[in-house]
Amino acid sequence: MNYAGQYEILFSGLKLGRFTFDFQIDQKFFEHFDNAEIKDGRVGVTVTMNREERMMDLHFAIEGTVKVPCDRCNELIDIGIDGEERLIIKLGDRYYEESDNVQIIPETDQKIDLGPFIYEYIYLLIPFRKVHPDDEYGNSMCDPEIIMKLKELSERHIPDPRWEALNQLKNLKSKI
Repeated sequence: MNYAGQYEILFSGLKLGRFTFDFQIDQKFFEHFDNAEIKDGRVGVTVTMNREERMMDLHFAIEGTVKVPCDRCNELIDIGIDGEERLIIKLGDRYYEESDNVQIIPETDQKIDLGPFIYEYIYLLIPFRKVHPDDEYGNSMCDPEIIMKLKELSERHIPDPRWEALNQLKNLKSKI
């Protein structure tokens, strides 16, 4: 499927009123953006647009799953996302961002590409910490080899002479 134009809305020919657009996001969508964190996904996006004389009020309803690397073992993990966003597009004399959710576009434009907005909204729904959940026994479901290697590395103590010198000063201060 051709990405170009797939997420564009031709608004110049639309009457005033409410319109609904449904988009299905998959791996091809994420490949068009430079961020390597989202590797794949199946996300449904419903955009409800209220078209007015000199502006469009867009409401995004986003729900689905994305695949991102686990912060602990770097294996891909499915993360469920669900959220809503609002974007207001106003017609003006040039492109600029009035605020986080208000964009101004030239009156001469006839369409708007929602792809970058959809990507940004999906990306913002991903939690800050992404790790595999524990199983019913409290064991991590991360790659066992990686977990074992992490335990080995955390148990190894490599003394740093700078810290040892600071500890001596600390001990000396407590004796005074």
